[in-house]
Amino acid sequence: MAKKHKQQGAAFPLPVIVLGAVLLIAAVLIMMFQNRGMPGGTPVLAVEPQSIDYGEVKLDTSLTFEIKVTNTGDGTLRFQEQPYIEILEGC
Repeated sequence: MAKKHKQQGAAFPLPVIVLGAVLLIAAVLIMMFQNRGMPGGTPVLAVEPQSIDYGEVKLDTSLTFEIKVTNTGDGTLRFQEQPYIEILEGC
């Protein structure tokens, strides 16, 4: 008499499923907390007044002016280089 062997389907091992779920959860948590503490939003630089016109000025005459620079956006404003003011003649 021959024994019949019951064929079992190849079941996906439970440890592989659990490991995949743990890695997926870890990846989601890393992505959620990766940008934590970093400023969001967009910085917007506003300068007042946008132009200054003293008219004709004699050579070697000292003039002063005041400008106000503010960040009107909702993000942190950071300069990659040292800020400077450019003076254009005849504009």
